[in-house]
Amino acid sequence: MKYIKFQDKNGSFSIENPENYSGLYIPLAGENGLKSAITPSLGGDSKLDQNHFLLEPVSIENLHNNRNTRNFWCKIKGKGYWSACGVSAEQEFQKYTDKQDKNSLEAGFMWQKLHRASEKYGLQSEILSFVTVKGDAEVHLVKITNIEEEEQEITPVAVIPVYGRSADNLRDHRHVTSLLHRIRTTEYGVEVKPVLSFDERGHQKNNTAYFVYGSEGEGTEPESFYPDVEMFIGEGGSFLIPEVVREEKKGVPAGTEIEGKEAVGGIRFASRVLRPHETAVYIVTAGISEKNQLPEETARFYRTEKQVAREFEHVKKHWTEKVNVSFETGDEDRDNYLKWICFQPILRRIYGCSFLPYHDYGKGGRGWRDLWQDCLALLIMEPSVVRQMIVDNYGGVRIDGTNATIIGNRQGEFIADRNNIARVWMDHAFWPFVTTQLYMDQTGDMNVLFEKIPYFKDLQTKRGTAHDEKWSSAYGENQKTESGEIYYGTVLEHILLENLCAFYDVGEHNEMKLHGADWNDAMDMAWENGESVAFTCAYAGNMKNIAEYLRKLQEKEMFDRIEVAEEMEILFTGDRELYESPEKKQQLLRQYTEKCAHDISGNTIVIRLDQLSRNLDEKADWMMENIRRREWVKDGENGWFNGYYDDHKRPVERAENSQVRMMLTSQVFAIMSKTAQKDQIESICKSADKYLFDRQAGGYRLNTNFHEEKFDLGRMFGFAYGEKENGAVFSHMAVMYGNALYKNGYAKEGHKVLETLLDAAMDFENSRMYPGIPEYFDNQGRGLYAYLTGAASWYMLTMITEVFGVRGDLGDLVIAPALMPEQYNENGQASLTMEFAGRKLEICICNPEKKLPSEYKIKTVWCDEKEMKNKQSTCVRIERELLEKLSVKETHRIKVELM
Repeated sequence: MKYIKFQDKNGSFSIENPENYSGLYIPLAGENGLKSAITPSLGGDSKLDQNHFLLEPVSIENLHNNRNTRNFWCKIKGKGYWSACGVSAEQEFQKYTDKQDKNSLEAGFMWQKLHRASEKYGLQSEILSFVTVKGDAEVHLVKITNIEEEEQEITPVAVIPVYGRSADNLRDHRHVTSLLHRIRTTEYGVEVKPVLSFDERGHQKNNTAYFVYGSEGEGTEPESFYPDVEMFIGEGGSFLIPEVVREEKKGVPAGTEIEGKEAVGGIRFASRVLRPHETAVYIVTAGISEKNQLPEETARFYRTEKQVAREFEHVKKHWTEKVNVSFETGDEDRDNYLKWICFQPILRRIYGCSFLPYHDYGKGGRGWRDLWQDCLALLIMEPSVVRQMIVDNYGGVRIDGTNATIIGNRQGEFIADRNNIARVWMDHAFWPFVTTQLYMDQTGDMNVLFEKIPYFKDLQTKRGTAHDEKWSSAYGENQKTESGEIYYGTVLEHILLENLCAFYDVGEHNEMKLHGADWNDAMDMAWENGESVAFTCAYAGNMKNIAEYLRKLQEKEMFDRIEVAEEMEILFTGDRELYESPEKKQQLLRQYTEKCAHDISGNTIVIRLDQLSRNLDEKADWMMENIRRREWVKDGENGWFNGYYDDHKRPVERAENSQVRMMLTSQVFAIMSKTAQKDQIESICKSADKYLFDRQAGGYRLNTNFHEEKFDLGRMFGFAYGEKENGAVFSHMAVMYGNALYKNGYAKEGHKVLETLLDAAMDFENSRMYPGIPEYFDNQGRGLYAYLTGAASWYMLTMITEVFGVRGDLGDLVIAPALMPEQYNENGQASLTMEFAGRKLEICICNPEKKLPSEYKIKTVWCDEKEMKNKQSTCVRIERELLEKLSVKETHRIKVELM
């Protein structure tokens, strides 16, 4: 049975009876402003941030019984009352009988449309919901149609309860904060403006107003209002069967003022008679107005059906154009799922990791890792905005190579750790260069390395092991020199500091210290002695890549030497005897961090790039050799790398006494960094297939079952096995496994990873999720934490740069496809549409014999029907200068014929 039915090539889909499945919701948001989530019965919430919720905050656990939310009632004279979105006591009961309303849903990027019909009441509803592009209002266009063959009189009542405060107030001063409410009715709706705000910022005078407005399709105002909960539901009532629709209860007129009550935007429209098959149209808007903005100034733009229809077209066009990457592989369903995956990084930029019903990642915003990984996708879709994002983000790096972990609301804003908690995730310094490298390849812009930015400064010092008691908020949040001036270093200096400090920050086994955790945040209980071999591999690969790009700088004759902070000189020490000694490396790091524990001198030294690249190569080679020699786990003919040491200094992964402990992360970064050699990669693949692969669960599990509550490593081992970080099919790391395999020429194995994951998401009977890729699949195969996952950026990037093989090389376009036979259509063609060098390109790969990647060669290359010269046999290279001669107004077709 096909549950999700796509309506076009832009991701729009329909589904029957969606309310019968738990946990479904669509994100509704603008570029700024409101961030909403909406279920098939109009449940969910809406907010600006942690401190400004329009609707009461909900989590995934109460999403299914979220009944005090948006609703639209119809009182039918002589018959009773009916909810146009299915949220009534009667309809809740009928849901489990053969009298259930007929209902379906259509949805696309940032919008949904509900359809519902009731035989009993002879009414049909259509409810279109979206948030405006500006994010200033949530808009609901409601159409009620009489499907009887006789007239019916209806009295419509719209309702949106207004929470109007911080999420913290759910249990902290819930009643007290309602006493602050000042509620007034206007000509078109209900406004709520609390006198004060009670939240983590303290008691402050409030300048924010929350509103719910309503009108008829031609712009006519409502008849009356129900502005507080008590008035709306009645004594002993509920939102499932409120008094105002049970009985003939008059509302209050415009101009009414009420204080100290829980607020609700209850709106009663005038009664009207509907002729057979006649439709009545109503509009409900809700939003949050800040400072001196008046709700009326917002709502008047969405008052008539024509205005709403115009804004809806704007919404659809805006988000469809934002997702300017598309795939055609001969399977339209898969291509549409890939469209949603490409949309997910945009959602994460807007929502962070916390503002949809799965909000287990704190109170808002994104973390350090998210800033950089989300840029990967934006480099493909919105490359023009990424350069400044990259430069600004480096401003979060400390002079000791760690970084801020509290991210502000504005780009480049980082907040000092007010709670004095040492937070160091040892993988954080790895990601910035990964993103910067992609940026340089996509654009050819290596000058970004020489942009100067400050360093972040707060109480933390010496890589989270000490506090700088001389620092205070008066000092400011930028690193200063001894003369009191803010110190500015190049992007390249920041990159070097991050990676070199990490190199020396090792534990007893000479692998990098785990500190608070690495990529797996739940590996957080081995601060003293934990080590991450996995990310030691990652940093080794990073340092090899940095060295390579330094050589490219010299080849382009841009620079042959750079200037860095004087204190860094010690970090360039090159001495194999030093590398072999954890104690000596730790001592050297202490020397460096002691020098810059508070201020730095401000003096600089000059270092030659050829010396620097050799130094980085030497360090990286030593790390890789050490890991190959010490961390390989044998299991008969198979094997894999140990990736961790626990807080008791014991290796975590092993194969002994019939117990196998294997973790996917350890293998991913060994392969991706090229620490793993060819025979080791093949052995890892066999081991992963044997011990981690579970097709029913969605693919490759994150780890085997340790059968232990291993609290000397991390809280993950307290989770049930097969859930979240403890052995679930965790999409992010699974996709990175696929990416690593493709990068090393293992297209068949990489394809298996990606396809199994996508198959699991598309199997709605098990995944129970709208299109996209989840953070992980649980033991039943349900997709959890929809939309907001870094896996989407990596999946999109892998499909483009590895599967289709379309990637930049210092600004030139390289095409080296690694598509499998089943990824072409019946004519042996597959295509990718995307932007590169500011030009919109349709790249068509023609492989009529559907040869494997290892079997084909390039036959001919065409651009807009003109054959191009190509010297390569396995890839295409088009110089940037040629691309920049193409028109920016047209889509250009590049056709690559294989033989």
